[in-house]
Amino acid sequence: MTQMKLPKIEKMPADVRALGVLRSQIVDGSIRPGSRLTEVQLSEGMGLSRATVRTALHQLGKEGLVSLVPYTGWTVVELTHQDVWELYTLRGAIERLAAQFAATNADNEAMSRIEAAFDRLKNTVTESSETIAEADFGFHKSIIDESGHSRLKQQYKLIEQQIRVFIRSSNLLIEDPLEIIVQHEPIWNAIRERDSVLAGTLAEQHNITEGQKLTGSLSRPDGD
Repeated sequence: MTQMKLPKIEKMPADVRALGVLRSQIVDGSIRPGSRLTEVQLSEGMGLSRATVRTALHQLGKEGLVSLVPYTGWTVVELTHQDVWELYTLRGAIERLAAQFAATNADNEAMSRIEAAFDRLKNTVTESSETIAEADFGFHKSIIDESGHSRLKQQYKLIEQQIRVFIRSSNLLIEDPLEIIVQHEPIWNAIRERDSVLAGTLAEQHNITEGQKLTGSLSRPDGD
């Protein structure tokens, strides 16, 4: 009998599985900003203990996706003007440095990985907004990963889940998905051409522009 080659099933602790599910649903908007999350509701719905759910919620709190409100419980964070400003200024500064370092230091293999991430983004324009947002994040993350700067990557990781929410929220303001490609292609071209100054400038300006648009949308009551 021929022995079948089967992929190994990765075993994960229950709290890690719960964290992954909740994080994914918050980031893609399935669980909406402002939603109240109770340990009882989640534990019953996911078939897990309250202690397991509580551990996952505390980690989501550290990632900035939920907050513990006194006498109310856990609530999915809604982006405020201050949140958006802090995210796009901090993210802009980090991504400016990452783009500069990638343009200067990335070898051919690293360049190929950034190009592959950009190609994935281009190939998602006809897909769902969630898929586009994840590919958008993936392109930015590839520049971070290929920056060759471990401490920069550590700092980015602290806010990357909030960045995913930021990207999804800002992309929803763009009517034509092709515009997303237009925004990112100059950044990739500058990195590919090893123009570190231009790459850094474009990366930071992209964050500022999209951040200001998102801030403006929060200023309009009821979406008017």
